[in-house]
Amino acid sequence: MAGEDENSYAGRWIARLRGRVVAHGGTPEQAQRAAQSRFKETPEVLFMPTADALMFPPILDSVRNSIPDGLTVYLVGGAVRDALLGRSIHDLDFVVESNAIKTARQIANILHADFYILDSERDTGRVIVTIADGSHMLMDFSAFRSADPSLGLGKSLEVDLEGRDFTLNAIALKLSDNSLYDPLGGAMDLKEKRLRACSASTFTDDPVRILRGVRLAANYGFHILPETRAAMKAAAGSLGNVSAERQRDELFRILEGLQPATCMQALDLLDALDKVLPELSWLKGVNQIPPHVQEVWEHTLSTIRHLENNLAVLKPEYDPESASDLTLGLLVLRIGRYRQQINKDLMMALSGDRSRRSLLFLAALYHDIAKPLSKKMDEEGQYHFWGHDQQGAEKLAGRARALALGNNEIQWLETIVRNHMRILFHTNRLAREGKPPSRRAIYRFFRDTGPAGVEVCLLSLADLWATYEQTLPQETWAAALEVVRAMLEAWYEKKEEQVTPQLLVDGNVLMQEFSLSPGRKIGELLEAIREAQAVGEVSTMEQALGLVRKRLGEEHKT
Repeated sequence: MAGEDENSYAGRWIARLRGRVVAHGGTPEQAQRAAQSRFKETPEVLFMPTADALMFPPILDSVRNSIPDGLTVYLVGGAVRDALLGRSIHDLDFVVESNAIKTARQIANILHADFYILDSERDTGRVIVTIADGSHMLMDFSAFRSADPSLGLGKSLEVDLEGRDFTLNAIALKLSDNSLYDPLGGAMDLKEKRLRACSASTFTDDPVRILRGVRLAANYGFHILPETRAAMKAAAGSLGNVSAERQRDELFRILEGLQPATCMQALDLLDALDKVLPELSWLKGVNQIPPHVQEVWEHTLSTIRHLENNLAVLKPEYDPESASDLTLGLLVLRIGRYRQQINKDLMMALSGDRSRRSLLFLAALYHDIAKPLSKKMDEEGQYHFWGHDQQGAEKLAGRARALALGNNEIQWLETIVRNHMRILFHTNRLAREGKPPSRRAIYRFFRDTGPAGVEVCLLSLADLWATYEQTLPQETWAAALEVVRAMLEAWYEKKEEQVTPQLLVDGNVLMQEFSLSPGRKIGELLEAIREAQAVGEVSTMEQALGLVRKRLGEEHKT
């Protein structure tokens, strides 16, 4: 190494003798040991800064300036990884030798931020800083993790890093001087796009890391090393021992991220999918009749892929190259005008931090889950799946409860799956008979789906494309887009007119005018008025009362 350019060691610790680099390592101790194994002299050990300054959120400087005197604080985990990759950073994790909760509380007080104890047993506290734009930065402070006492190792930064999940997450930044500590070679793994476990016990220590590894590989384009992949598969059986909440949180990070279909395939190959979403195994090998070109499991994965691709071309900032495909181009042409509203809706959370987008992908995974249960042969020997939408909604609700989702999320998922065939019904009718959905059909669609009707539209397009794949007739695709356009136009541009018109009368008026008692009948009559308003049959109070009078008269005759 003598005579080499020291810049080639950027981000590493070097040992230098008489002006020459004689050893290097991921920590000063590693560089020192490597030099002493070859030279009797004591070398100078120093850190070589990265070629480009690492970029962090401005709040990190505030934290650095708030650290009590004499305390050494390290930034670890995803923030360091993403800084090395030049990616944006959303959360910050810090480690200290001890008294992490006390440190977090002190820093929160100085920054006038919120604080609470995250885990008293593991000495972990959380600081929540409100940024100027109203967003929040989460900052967790933890004490060094201990190694197995039987190994004779106590607490240290190196032991803490070796106990983490993947080498790319086992890099620390010392805040006082911005030096990096990388005992496991995570920076090189980042450069080479390798996903490598920190130790042989990584996944047995915490099986949920299997899900995290698949997500990281998909989101960052990393290759999971064979020995890491083998360890993941060997530990997959232990996923059942992980709490439903932890399974759920990592699963939804997958659904929120890139390549969810590829992630599902990877989990399946690792024997982990059936531990988290066991019903999906039902779909394998279930054949379908034309126009379907794939069995149900492959069709489901294709639906997920098309959903991701469709949403990609509908992202807020239009990218002409992403819509260069004729089918995607037509999608953008017909419904691209609603891209801003669609993305705003999908970013919303119904509960916790799970977005409507991630719920949509879970619904897409389960949209045909009941086909194996509803498969029946008719008199002509053709298979059908009548009622799979209703049964599928029930099966998905059961899985959602097992994942500890909120009641509103469960209802949302049920609504999407229960109604996922309705857009396709109107598509087929338009393609065959030239009849677009009527105002009454549009009203009833959103009456039954509410805001989730947007997701039903998006799922239906992906489902249709996956049904035909390369054989998709352009006229069928155009018809589907016309139906979806009409639905979205009503929802986003004509809601007060066609979807939720302001009622011309209320229940009290009906009870007084027609001597009715409170009860279900009042609700039925008000619904009839609202539908009549939506389709343009009623526009005044007198017309509304006339409609009720006519309905009551007809009921009296019968």
